[in-house]
Amino acid sequence: MHSLHLISDAFLPSYLEQMPAELEKEFSGLKDAEISTDSFSFYTSVSSVFSSKIEGEEIELDSYIKHKRFGIEFSPDYTRKIDDLYEAYLFAQTHKLNYSNLASAHQLLSINLLPAHWQGKLRTQNMFVSTPDGKIEYVAVSPFLVKEI
Repeated sequence: MHSLHLISDAFLPSYLEQMPAELEKEFSGLKDAEISTDSFSFYTSVSSVFSSKIEGEEIELDSYIKHKRFGIEFSPDYTRKIDDLYEAYLFAQTHKLNYSNLASAHQLLSINLLPAHWQGKLRTQNMFVSTPDGKIEYVAVSPFLVKEI
């Protein structure tokens, strides 16, 4: 079993000296796309679609934007999981990062993905994403390396 180690902060002062003074101001000034509205975020939609595609969902960005922005209806199976991820992303944008909120975000994103008793819970199995031809494309961290805080 691998042991985890904290990364030393010895280089943090050097990094901070090299970081542009305006970076935080520029980052804070980022705006959503013009197509966005009070109830629709273009960039959150893009993130939701492409994160879902990594997991093997078959959905096109154009279709999802039409669904979220303009209320175009598609088969619920086509949009349901991406809608859940979209809601989880919105939740994460407005809540402090801690174990409880991470579990809540996981519960939101897994509503139409996992049985209720696994939603918001740490997994106990190995997990991977495979390509259509069966090759492993991504391996998630071992559940034995993740522990509840």
